[in-house]
Amino acid sequence: MKRIFVTLIALVIAVPAWAEIEIEEVTSPGGITAWLVEDHSIPFTALELRFRGGTSLDDPTKRGAVYLMSGLIEEGAGEMDARTYARELESLAASFGYSASDDSVSISAQFLTENRDEVIDLLRTTIHEPRFDQDAVDRVRAQVLSGLRSDQTSPSDIAGRSFAEMAYGDHPYGSEGKGTIESVSALTRDDVVTAYENVFTKDRLYVGAVGDITPEELGAVLDELLLDLPDTGKPIPKRADVTITGGVSVIEFDTPQSVALFGHAGIDRDDPDFFSAYLLNHILGGGGFESRLMQEVREKRGLTYGVATYLVPKDLASVYLGSVSSANDRIAEAVDVIRSEWARAASEGVTQKELDDAKTYLTGAYPLRFDGNSQIAGIMVGMQMEDLPIDYIATRNDKVNAVTLEDVNRVASELLDPDGLHFTIVGKPEGLDG
Repeated sequence: MKRIFVTLIALVIAVPAWAEIEIEEVTSPGGITAWLVEDHSIPFTALELRFRGGTSLDDPTKRGAVYLMSGLIEEGAGEMDARTYARELESLAASFGYSASDDSVSISAQFLTENRDEVIDLLRTTIHEPRFDQDAVDRVRAQVLSGLRSDQTSPSDIAGRSFAEMAYGDHPYGSEGKGTIESVSALTRDDVVTAYENVFTKDRLYVGAVGDITPEELGAVLDELLLDLPDTGKPIPKRADVTITGGVSVIEFDTPQSVALFGHAGIDRDDPDFFSAYLLNHILGGGGFESRLMQEVREKRGLTYGVATYLVPKDLASVYLGSVSSANDRIAEAVDVIRSEWARAASEGVTQKELDDAKTYLTGAYPLRFDGNSQIAGIMVGMQMEDLPIDYIATRNDKVNAVTLEDVNRVASELLDPDGLHFTIVGKPEGLDG
């Protein structure tokens, strides 16, 4: 019954309206800082722990170690093997989740108030005493390898790997965080342990909590869980040099439809012009069916089912990317239209109506992100990692609305580089000039 109860809570739990979310900074007796949204309407709490660094901490010859480790962290801890651990977690009606990206490793926990102490004990054992049993290493490695083999037959994945290698060179961003078949096959248990030791340290820790927990209770939880972690870990790599040059790269692949990933250098999240770029992107290619590229490439010419662009401000580099798929005999026209629209936006800018419509959409959609404790905990951690102020949720829409047409059009002329756009195309495209 508890299992059903916690599942229903995860689906329907209501938190304060987004504009009324009050975030409090909590510092534990041991000095660990977290952001808390306290809400006692339902006896349920979501806790998000995030460690900066992610798969970028891999040694070049050990690519995939952090990713493999993140998949193994729940495969037994302390005296519990994987099966016993899973039964214990289920008996507590709790949920743990683990993920790794280029820039972070995350641990998410959701639990009922009545089981908080037992859940925190289990989570502490998970973080401090992972077993990394060899049979678990072999089993999870096989799952990762299966995914990597599948990626080798995916045009989108092939394009992504090729573009990243071109854009970032020998920086960790330039290779797949999940590793390669060769690198993952060669990883040992010792490599997994090293990855664990590199990641879980206090100097790169960010915490968010939402739900039925007081600041004093959260402080005790923080010290119980995290105070004994090492102070420092492996240094985070230096910023990447973005080395994108204009042109076209073609990777031959036997498919009736070519997949293209395109882009050039982007804009950092902390750049004063970020919101102008954000609005510009929505108008150009990020706004679904209303975007210029969707209108020109799909609606007017029928060249694709979908085309989209997105700002990608990572910790150590920023790029501006887009993607499109089209029939082999029509992809060249799609490329030409995208370049043309990129150039038109750079030289002519956008209209006041386009800007007003983008503001209306983006400010109206923002509250929809805050639809549960876990989502808010994750957003708060992201805010901390991006060094945003604690009142950002309340002021974010004001920042969007403060952007002027002059701001957007100036940024369009500075950011958009039609000659620097590089298209990586996987398929058998016809008629491309390069």
